[in-house]
Amino acid sequence: MFSGFNKSDYNTISVHDLDGKLGKIELIDVREDYEYSGGHVPTAKNIPMGRIILEPDKYLDKAKEYHIICQSGARSARTCTELSMKGFKVVNISGGTGSYIRPLER
Repeated sequence: MFSGFNKSDYNTISVHDLDGKLGKIELIDVREDYEYSGGHVPTAKNIPMGRIILEPDKYLDKAKEYHIICQSGARSARTCTELSMKGFKVVNISGGTGSYIRPLER
């Protein structure tokens, strides 16, 4: 009945679709600092979910598109929902770092 209210507007791609895109996209890892330091996808910038959701204008530019990643895809999906409702262009990375088959940076 009210399906149009608070609809998020973002795309989702698989973590396996990142090949060839790294270094050409703005990739944000929304895991906690200690998780990120344990290993992350190359070129990813760490901004934990709590921080980026509370103060997105501090970290993001509405004119740019951001790819959002976490460990499995759950936190990145929640982050994308919140950010897209605030007018940011985001793409969720499903599967997350847990499914990334290449070496992680430390």
